Amino acid sequence: MHLLLEYTLAEDYLERRAALRDDHLGLARAAHERGELLLAGALPDPFDRALLVWTAPREVVERFVEADPYVVHGLVTGWTIRPWNVVIGG
Repeated sequence: MHLLLEYTLAEDYLERRAALRDDHLGLARAAHERGELLLAGALPDPFDRALLVWTAPREVVERFVEADPYVVHGLVTGWTIRPWNVVIGG
């Protein structure tokens, strides 16, 4: 089973992300290197959502959210974690 973390992004996300981007990506890369985070990225046109696909338990995903600078500093205005039943693929 996978977990899908969906972020709702602030309207001024693109303008504000530069100051926090390195820390956010560092946190995500570390989770990826540990094998917890499979895929991550923002949805463009408009940049209003981001999706992160996890192979880790919910508690790990929740700790990521709590530590994510985008969440802490308000670039993420809401988030959900939902199970994702993969039918095709790994």
